[in-house]
Amino acid sequence: MKEIIKRDKYFKYIEKFIWKDVIKVIIWQRRVGKSYILLQVLDYLKNIWVSDNKIVYINKEDVKFDFLRIYKDLYEYCKNYDYVLVDEIQEIKDWEKAVRTFQIEWKDIYITGSNLKLLSGELATFLSGRYISIQIYPLDYREFLKFHNLRKWKNLLKNILNMDECLI
Repeated sequence: MKEIIKRDKYFKYIEKFIWKDVIKVIIWQRRVGKSYILLQVLDYLKNIWVSDNKIVYINKEDVKFDFLRIYKDLYEYCKNYDYVLVDEIQEIKDWEKAVRTFQIEWKDIYITGSNLKLLSGELATFLSGRYISIQIYPLDYREFLKFHNLRKWKNLLKNILNMDECLI
């Protein structure tokens, strides 16, 4: 697995819900890091000794998973796993039917999505209040510094913001 730069503020929030009877829905716009948050959860599960044969990770942007087209395909593929992680779930038609069934079967479920239906509030209709929604935003200033290994620049913004008005 490629190296994941952790976004701790999001993971710490998600961590409270691991093994809880709630679907973890990681949403927001494309390219903000939802997939990496999901990979961070996967890495965490593996590091706490959850065996590979209990975890399924599906990335719908990977052609290997093109055969998962409708909810029945998703259910059949995942039914024997205890932990289900699906990236870009909106690519599977009627996905919510399989996800609700997974919840009934006491699976630990993590999904990401970025389409208009997930962002518009229809999620409550799809999952009937059995979920938590985690909105992932673009990098904040601290995360930007961390991602680009710019420790020496941490005080730069502070110094700029604290400049005397007469210098501006």
